This record gives sequence, C-alpha cells and structure tokens, in this order.
Amino acid sequence: MNPDRSNKKIRQLAFLSVAVVIAVLAADQMLKFWVKTHMSLGENIHMAGNWFILHFTENNGMAFGFEFAGQAGKIALTAFRLVAVAGIIYYLSIQIRKHASVLTTVLLSLILAGAMGNIIDSVFYGQWFTASQFYQTAEWANGNGYAGYFRGKVVDMLYFPLIESYYPSWVPKLGGREFIFFRPVFNLADASISVGVFTILLFKRDLFQMDGGAETETETETVTVTGTVGEEQRAEERESDEKETVTVTETETVTETEPDVETEAQSSADSAESSILPEEKTENDDQPDKSTQSDQ
Repeated sequence: MNPDRSNKKIRQLAFLSVAVVIAVLAADQMLKFWVKTHMSLGENIHMAGNWFILHFTENNGMAFGFEFAGQAGKIALTAFRLVAVAGIIYYLSIQIRKHASVLTTVLLSLILAGAMGNIIDSVFYGQWFTASQFYQTAEWANGNGYAGYFRGKVVDMLYFPLIESYYPSWVPKLGGREFIFFRPVFNLADASISVGVFTILLFKRDLFQMDGGAETETETETVTVTGTVGEEQRAEERESDEKETVTVTETETVTETEPDVETEAQSSADSAESSILPEEKTENDDQPDKSTQSDQ
C-alpha cells in the first residue's frame, strides 16, 4: 500500500477510536451526573412501563452491581482496571497500525471507553460528590466528598425487568421465590464493555490468536491491489517470454542461414573449378598434336 494512503488510513482509524471513546464517556458521565444530582438512592423513574426503569443504586465493585471484597478489593479492582486500560490502549494502537477493520476498532474502543467510565467513578466520585442517601440527592462537593480518591462508588441506573414471575415449587431452594429477568442494574459503561466483549467473542475471535487478528477493513482493496500487481507481473513475464522466443527464433534463423551461404560459396567454387579444368584439358590435348607435327 502507498505510504501516504497507509498513514491516512491510520489517522482515520485513530480519529474513529477517539470519537467513539469520547462519545461513550460523555454519554456515560452525563447520565451519571444527572442521576447523582437529581435522584435519591433507591429512587425509580419508569421510562417504559415496568420494562425499562431508571433505578439509582451504587456499588463498590464490579460491573452490574456485583461487589468485590470490600474496600481492599475495590482498590485492587481499580488498580486492575488501570492496568487493563493501559493494555487495551496498547493493543488498540497495534491494531490501528495494522489497519484493523472499522468494526474491530469500534469494538475495542467501546471496551476502552467502558473501562475508563467506571474508573472515573471509582477514582474521583468520592471527592466530587457528597454521599447519596435515601430521600436525599447528592451535591457537588468540590473536593470535599464522601470518600478519598480510589474509594468512590460506581453509579448504576439502567434496570430492565423484562420478565417477572416465580420459580416453580419443585425447584430446589428457589421454589416459590420471585424470578426477574434481567435483574442486574448497570450503567452505560457496563453496557459498552459488554457489547464490545460479546461481539468480539461471537464474530471476532481471531483477535485472540497469537499472530494477530488485524484483519483489515481493506481486505477487498488489498486483494484488488494484489491481483493487479499479479497481473502486471504476469504481463511482464509474458513480454519477457515473447522477447526470449523472438531472440531464439532469430538465432535459429541465422544458424540455418549460415550453412546455406557456405554451401552457395562452395558451389560457386566448384563451378569455377569445373569451368577451368576443361580448358586445361583442351590445352593438354592440343600439345600431342603439335609434337606429332614437329616429328613429321
């Protein structure tokens, strides 16, 4: 590929990645800011009947409201997220330099944006906001918040109880209890990570191969260019073969012609000798007659 086109492709993919990350982060943080400052802890806002509810909750741990080993686990989880973000950025940069497809770039950027969104909550929200409470919304704390850095709580609000029912009585330990699908409460950052990861697992598993996975979006273009180069090479080979054939033919023609020239020369020489020999013979024939006359 032409170096200028290659650099242009890298810039386009990098711009796309940055745009996706900024868009997801902006949407995630704006929604969290609004929920944090306009809803009290545990409050519900029904967006689409009982199927889609904004339910404000906070957690110290992993995605979808799961907890992870208290405060020590939270700090460890935040540190792990920072390392993961650094790794994702490094891997994404490699894929972009290898001209990864648009889909691959978008999926990796979604995962990166989701991880960064929850890191912001964990690292800064404890300093930025006062504590959220039941029947009382949080306020902007300007550095005097409810917890120190790396000890903030992740804000969750998206709740989709699509199916509400009860377990059959014959189910061990769960019989007769309420069943809700989908029960976990999550945020846009969690959704971004989930979409990226599950789509890669379903359609982009080659990204986990050792040798790469930078399947290019320009595969068609690459094939076309390769085919064109191949045709040019074949055309050059045909021209070379034709030149060699012409050269061989000319050589054979010259080789066949040379013996004919020699033969003609030899024939001419033989003809000259044959014309001379009879004259000499005639002169020799005349000599005995002269001697005979002299004797007489």
